[in-house]
Amino acid sequence: MRRKHHDLLAWQAAMRLVETVYAFTTSPLSRDEAFNLTSQMRRAAVSVPSNIAEGAARMTAKEFGHFLGIARGSLSELETQYLLVCRLKLAEPSKLMEDGLNEVFGLLGGLIRSQTRAD
Repeated sequence: MRRKHHDLLAWQAAMRLVETVYAFTTSPLSRDEAFNLTSQMRRAAVSVPSNIAEGAARMTAKEFGHFLGIARGSLSELETQYLLVCRLKLAEPSKLMEDGLNEVFGLLGGLIRSQTRAD
């Protein structure tokens, strides 16, 4: 099964980021309060490609742009949670996480800009 959003680089990168988040949160964040952050990080990560996919399935560029904005909000939420985990010393900073976040922010920003020009 092939869908329109499968071809979007932002969706592909967001899917890889979900895998990275799951790996990052598997071992170092298994203690007490860290469990809540693990759950929040995973939900925020999954929300990014999910909203890109939902937006791509919509009928207008305006609707797509709306869901891309939601995806960017979830990505910002994920970044904040990642930074908190590092500041609280619940895990060491991860270049893989940081690179993934930066890649998705960049691709998502480009996709959002392309949709605002389509209106």
